[in-house]
Amino acid sequence: MRTIATEIAIDAPPEEVWAVLTDFPRYCTWNPFIRAAAGEAVPGERLTLTTYPRSGRPTTSRPTVVVAVPGTELRWTGHFLVRGLLDGEHFLRLSEGPGRSTRLQHGERFRGLLVPLLGRLPAGTARDLTAMNDALRARVEAARATS
Repeated sequence: MRTIATEIAIDAPPEEVWAVLTDFPRYCTWNPFIRAAAGEAVPGERLTLTTYPRSGRPTTSRPTVVVAVPGTELRWTGHFLVRGLLDGEHFLRLSEGPGRSTRLQHGERFRGLLVPLLGRLPAGTARDLTAMNDALRARVEAARATS
């Protein structure tokens, strides 16, 4: 197993961050990594996500939401070809920080037979997740400033 984990502080309460994270149709307006998203943040639902990694081609996947606890955690899983070959679990965990801010832990866990062959993919994925974090913070904080 390999885990990529990133973290960011956002100057807004978790429920405001959650509202942006689960508004999938608007990802195209702010998210540099997942530029197209559809579906609902409901366990068992399938999402349609198109990612644009900095290094590589755009990829569309259809992961399944496994956890959706408003203001707390969103997690989905997907598989490359067949389960066990290369499985990915994407997680976004929100917790309240000082002054009603949000601490976001955002990452991906890879499991399966192909994990040893991932090469530089984890480093690139960490950069893409960090770019998404930065854009999320800018989006949420800008919305707070205008309201």
